Amino acid sequence: MRNLIAVPVIVLAVILQSAVVSRMTLLAGYADLTLVMLAAWALQEGVESAWHWAAATGILVGFVSGIPLIVPLISYLIVVALANMLQRRVWQAPLLAMFSVTFLGTMVSNLFSLIVLRFFGAPFVIGDALGLLVLPSVLLNMLFAIPVYAVMRDLAKWAYPAPEVE
Repeated sequence: MRNLIAVPVIVLAVILQSAVVSRMTLLAGYADLTLVMLAAWALQEGVESAWHWAAATGILVGFVSGIPLIVPLISYLIVVALANMLQRRVWQAPLLAMFSVTFLGTMVSNLFSLIVLRFFGAPFVIGDALGLLVLPSVLLNMLFAIPVYAVMRDLAKWAYPAPEVE
């Protein structure tokens, strides 16, 4: 039952990402709602399915976007790994962990995308790509971090309720 909640949440996030969020650009950068959603989900206490969510989301985003399938898949798995690592170390400051995972995950995802695009022969200047794509994307993802974290926290509390103490 708990794992079934992933299907509508992931599909809704990918639809919102491709239809709405990707149209809100700052310079050439855009927010990655699915990355922020995965970071917020992986930071929740008691969540055991973050790796499954990352794989499913990476595959779905790979099919929907024009980037090779391996890029979102590896990027989202790295985001979940970062979140799991930070959850164990910064457990008393969940918003600090959310901002850290969002920042690092966005940087890794965008830089990995640029490396793959460069490998396939896309011509661009690295300095321009960093200034016009990566940094605005980081800023937009940071703006989405708090509301997405709140929604995912409520979803995690509903899906993984705390045991009642008698």
